[in-house]
Amino acid sequence: MTGARLSTPRLGRPTRTPLTLAVPALLAVAFLALPLVGVLVHTSWRELPGHLASPEATEALWLSLVVSFWSLLLSLVMGVPLAWLLARADFPGKALVRSLVMLPMVLPPTVGGVALLLAFGRRGLLGPWLENTFGLTLPFHTSGAVVAATFVSMPFLIVSLEGALAGLRPRYEETAASLGAGPLRVFRTVTLPMVAPALAAGAALTWARALGEFGATITFAGNLPGETQTLPLRVYLLLQEQPEAATSVSLLLLLIALATLVALRGRWTAAAEGDEG
Repeated sequence: MTGARLSTPRLGRPTRTPLTLAVPALLAVAFLALPLVGVLVHTSWRELPGHLASPEATEALWLSLVVSFWSLLLSLVMGVPLAWLLARADFPGKALVRSLVMLPMVLPPTVGGVALLLAFGRRGLLGPWLENTFGLTLPFHTSGAVVAATFVSMPFLIVSLEGALAGLRPRYEETAASLGAGPLRVFRTVTLPMVAPALAAGAALTWARALGEFGATITFAGNLPGETQTLPLRVYLLLQEQPEAATSVSLLLLLIALATLVALRGRWTAAAEGDEG
């Protein structure tokens, strides 16, 4: 047999990167990094402490933390059972439910805010009932900001956890069940500890996404200082009045997001090594 012979690279030998792939890859890195560098370059470092320590900024930061942690709690309460159902149970309409879970991840946030208004607003599907029964009005209230943040962030938890649950070998759960443990106890004592890394990673991503939520919040809950004005909404307001202060607050959000990703790096590495093993 004549002609060019294909050679298989030996294990452990680094593969030479083709120039046609390296150039666009470097362009992609530059494209992603330049906006972040722009924030660093245009930050007024001397005025940074004053910008971040202002009463309005600290109030927005505190509100962002309250909203994001409440959103995380709601996501855990509702998202963990749903992730288990999607991974382990067969039921009619499962594909539709999974599509509904993914929808907020691709839906424009402002459209999500409009949808929330039509569902939970004063003239929405459940809004009048919530107001008449519980005296609860979600729009333009802190609870509305929590609902908006939960709507856009919970899918990150569900998707992360569903993948881990689907790839989990059931033999340990079956062993626990054969020893007399009930389904809930098996889930609590066996399943959850085994998917703890994925749960932690999904929870961190969910919290970070809730902390940075903007579009659905401003559409559904408004931009009221002390009530619904979180840090991203504060940046939007400062951008029109004090661009330098807006850059300082943007840097804070950037550092929080970066710290979250760095903290998750070990989770991703451990997951990758586990898959290779």
